[in-house]
Amino acid sequence: MKRQLFIAALTVILSMHPAAAGPPGREPVKIIFDTDIGNDVDDVLALSMLHALQSRGECEILGVTVTKPDELAGPFADAMNTFYGRPGIPIGCIRPSPGEETSKFLPLVNMKDGGRLRYPHKLKRGSDAPQATRLLRKLLSRQPDNSVVLVQVGYFSNLGALLDTAGDASSPLGGRELVRQKVKFLSVMAGTFLAARQQAHLLEFNVIKDIPAARKVAAEWPTPMVWSGFEIGLAVPYPATSIERDFNYVVHHPAAEAYCLYNPPPHERPTWDLTATLYAVFPDRGYFDLSPAGRVTVEADGNTLFTPQADGRDRFLILKENQIGRVKEALVQLSTQPPKRLEK
Repeated sequence: MKRQLFIAALTVILSMHPAAAGPPGREPVKIIFDTDIGNDVDDVLALSMLHALQSRGECEILGVTVTKPDELAGPFADAMNTFYGRPGIPIGCIRPSPGEETSKFLPLVNMKDGGRLRYPHKLKRGSDAPQATRLLRKLLSRQPDNSVVLVQVGYFSNLGALLDTAGDASSPLGGRELVRQKVKFLSVMAGTFLAARQQAHLLEFNVIKDIPAARKVAAEWPTPMVWSGFEIGLAVPYPATSIERDFNYVVHHPAAEAYCLYNPPPHERPTWDLTATLYAVFPDRGYFDLSPAGRVTVEADGNTLFTPQADGRDRFLILKENQIGRVKEALVQLSTQPPKRLEK
């Protein structure tokens, strides 16, 4: 009887653990993660963070959409989701392009040990996944109004195309109207807003990879946007010691292995995509300050300009010196949290 009472009490305690449920009265943030996973490894660490946050009850990953036109990008995202115990998360992909630069780490998805995939996944090719815009419309249409936070950490291609979509079986609304109705705000890693590396005119990668789409989104996006500029992730390099030590709870970890293939320790990669992800889930926790309201425009060469406006749609993140340590600690703890199936 004592043993049964102990087990019952333990069950109650575990059900109250922060990893099992979010804060009282706070609904998990509904997240769609739009990524160019495969170009840089910060996308991988950001997706690891989102899985940790979902395990803690802080967010719900509705889907992952991919802007890197590589057949292995979608399967890699699927392998990551499967590794973290969520193989059912839907994935949408932009269609492959023969001219896309080869990734240093996406081939991990086909790595085998003893004849078995090291990182199991069902999606074999990106072209087998739904078109990203079709999945975005489907996911948005199923959510309550003003409830979805979009996290864009890659090219603007998918979101630019979404704006021009027509009504379909998912929703009679056109793209702009659907976004306006369903999206709370867009957290985007793109551009530069404070001098970085002593360059006032710095053309940031996520913008220049699809300048027409970036200009379109900057001009036409109908909900609030918060921009995490190049300078933010640059100020918070990911600790090399964490890659070397904190993922060793398994023999093979996709985030750590991808990092080492991309640029191994002692290199410390800037945390560009992680910062936009952290803000998307915790906009009110003081990790960052915000600029005054204004409007971001993208010039013909991809340069980003911010013009203050009292009723402006846009703000950009500001990271003060005394915030860096707390942000870095949060990024490391979330990136390295084991999947629930592996928690001890």
